[in-house]
Amino acid sequence: MLEAATTEYVDVILQVAAGDASIARVLREICTLDAAVRSAALDLMVAHLRTRRAAQDVLDCIGLLRQDAVARRIAEMLPPASTASG
Repeated sequence: MLEAATTEYVDVILQVAAGDASIARVLREICTLDAAVRSAALDLMVAHLRTRRAAQDVLDCIGLLRQDAVARRIAEMLPPASTASG
């Protein structure tokens, strides 16, 4: 079970993903990766975002994606990628 503060972050992440299908697709892909691969991908994202001086709350949200329980919850809540080609 997720802590209350973590649940709030997850809810916000899901709200953002609900508003932008491209974010939802990428987020689902990241969250379904093996933990080690997910961690390496997130390292690259954070390094890039730091060059852009991303806000700390953005970096905190990305940091949460390293947690298996968080990644699993997000992957469960996001709809599967569309298989339609159009």
